[in-house]
Amino acid sequence: MFSRFTTIINSLKNLGKSYPNQELVRKILRCLPKSWIPKVKAIEEAKDLSTLPLEQLLGSLMTHETTMKNHENVEVKKKKSIAFKASKEESESDEDGDVALITSQFKRFLKNRK
Repeated sequence: MFSRFTTIINSLKNLGKSYPNQELVRKILRCLPKSWIPKVKAIEEAKDLSTLPLEQLLGSLMTHETTMKNHENVEVKKKKSIAFKASKEESESDEDGDVALITSQFKRFLKNRK
């Protein structure tokens, strides 16, 4: 986006129309999508737009874009889950293990009750 914007501004300069830096910064902030509104408001409130260089604005916006992409990647990774396939076969050792587990838990319960 910035390279297209720069090309347009340079073409306008060649035609004799130039804009002050403050107006260029405002034009870029105004054209950003709605998802960027919180960042635009933060820049407007935190920085003096009349003295903010275009390059610094670009750096700030690129940093924000990278952060947003990283958060999206983290959310996608969190949504992935591992599912195990259950088998219906039960072996005798599983049943013996279950009985032993229940027996030990019952003994602990009786011991704690006393």
